[in-house]
Amino acid sequence: MNKLNPPDSHHLQAAIGWLELGDHLEANEELENITPQMRVHPDVLDIRWEIYAKEKKWEACVDIAAASVKLDPYRPSGWIQRSFALHELKRTEEAFDNLLPAIERFSDLWTIPYNLACYCSQLQRFEEAKTWFKKAMTIDEETVKRAAVDDPDLEPLLYGGMSGTLWKRF
Repeated sequence: MNKLNPPDSHHLQAAIGWLELGDHLEANEELENITPQMRVHPDVLDIRWEIYAKEKKWEACVDIAAASVKLDPYRPSGWIQRSFALHELKRTEEAFDNLLPAIERFSDLWTIPYNLACYCSQLQRFEEAKTWFKKAMTIDEETVKRAAVDDPDLEPLLYGGMSGTLWKRF
């Protein structure tokens, strides 16, 4: 996909800045200033997803991320965002099924097996969750440990499917 050019790229950067400042409404206003045909650019869609996620508009997030995957299937964010939104809608099995094909395409990204572990944990498929968690750990152990410490999606795995401390098991 083509790179965004000024002034669209400036509006995108401003939107990112507003998000970093915690103002998703101003971020959205900046995106509205982008040329209409460039509003479907994957970079714009990523930020649009973040804005809608702040508002917990998960159905819209699914649509935005699905468009991103369709436009650029070699960009991991759309895959991850779509499944995250599906999970938030309590469609966890669908979240898992939609993210699973991305595992081979993005084999060096810890987030995908980690999220698959979370979804399996929520679905009480503990052995599968453990396998995905171990895979995530082999990619980036320290980051995975930090992410897992307070992740409520892993609680069923930690307290329902296994005993002992998390790190001794993996």
